[in-house]
Amino acid sequence: MKNILIIGAGRSAASLIDYLLEHSTAEEWQLVVADVSLALAQEKTAGHPQAKAIAFDVHNAAEREREIGNADLVVSMLPAAMHMEVANDCLRLGKHLATASYVSAEMRALDAQVRERGLIFLNECGVDPGIDHMSAMKIIDEVRSRGEEVIAFHSYCGGLIAPESNTNPWGYKFTWSPRNVVLAGQGGDAKWIEDGKMKSLTYANLFYETQMIDFEGYGSFDAYANRDSLSYRTVYGLDNIPTMMRGTLRMPGFCMAWDKLISLGLTDASKNIQGKYKTWSALMQGLHPDLKDMTELLDELGVDDEACAEKLLYLELYSDRVIADAVNTPAEALQALLEDKWKLGEHDLDLIVMKHEFLIRRKDGSERKIHASLVVKGQDRIHTAMAMTVGLPLAIAVRLIMNHKIPSRGVVVPVKPEFYEPVLAELAQKGIVFHESEN
Repeated sequence: MKNILIIGAGRSAASLIDYLLEHSTAEEWQLVVADVSLALAQEKTAGHPQAKAIAFDVHNAAEREREIGNADLVVSMLPAAMHMEVANDCLRLGKHLATASYVSAEMRALDAQVRERGLIFLNECGVDPGIDHMSAMKIIDEVRSRGEEVIAFHSYCGGLIAPESNTNPWGYKFTWSPRNVVLAGQGGDAKWIEDGKMKSLTYANLFYETQMIDFEGYGSFDAYANRDSLSYRTVYGLDNIPTMMRGTLRMPGFCMAWDKLISLGLTDASKNIQGKYKTWSALMQGLHPDLKDMTELLDELGVDDEACAEKLLYLELYSDRVIADAVNTPAEALQALLEDKWKLGEHDLDLIVMKHEFLIRRKDGSERKIHASLVVKGQDRIHTAMAMTVGLPLAIAVRLIMNHKIPSRGVVVPVKPEFYEPVLAELAQKGIVFHESEN
């Protein structure tokens, strides 16, 4: 009997756990689902005979030692900042590790040691990052096999709300980590290359300098630059490509309004406000003492767009809504507010949209374009499109690793055929499939 430890049973874990439980009997796996909330872990395992739910504190070294020591492979569904304690224990105890998170500098630094131990630490195997990498590399490798060259690549992805469930002015509801949404873009300058020129945006300008992207059947979306696109040139084998950008999609007008929240200091995760403000009205007056209400705030921000004003008014920033004593920063206060305002309703459905655009130079020097798009709608508020597209590719990869089908070792992302061929094939069987066109 092989043992798989899953740490974290939150929003994105449902489809991952379901898949592994579905295969657990035939594969002779025992799953341990560990979460700080025992009730949440029990909900996800649902009394399955091949699974055990436990309460788990990832910061407790003795608990980590015990549970990781008993596992053959560890899946970390924790927030990215919490992976390293798990990763270091996996390295020391000789256990494979799989996550859906971006590879951090600290994780990357373990590569040589992970290789030496004959282990695989798989990262970026969710939706974005994950499915985007695998679907892009499939096309890139096909282009190379024809002796052609990719000379421009744009990739966009958004976790959105389905049109029929779009019931608030922001066009957004939480289907994954609220903290990650609030702090999006704060990990460093966004970087990309366009027509051979290096481009970058600081966080202060990220949601201001956006573009509109058309998506057939769903209209137009805001797109903002996603992290460091330049780093993926080497990952994709496109070191000399003159144009490459990865972007994140939001509903039209979202970015304009979010830019205002940034300028108000409400996404600041460094300013200590713990216990200083009891209500949102007090917080706003503390941060901006010269502004007494929303009318003055909108005037100060120069908001003359009716839709943008509606979004900001919807948040009721000058209300008597209580701010909990445990809130440490404006970003935490905003997160608590949005978790109420942007709550996924009982019957709400979400949507994942992804789009790749390639410009290809043929061997004769002429050019062609390839478009690849993916749309996935959630099944319900538990099996969301986000949970499916994050959890299923990771679960399929875990199964491949457990069955010794992945020869790679070290700290890796799923850009090789050994990953993308079987993972994309199985996702397609489940209706998660890209549609390609050419012109």
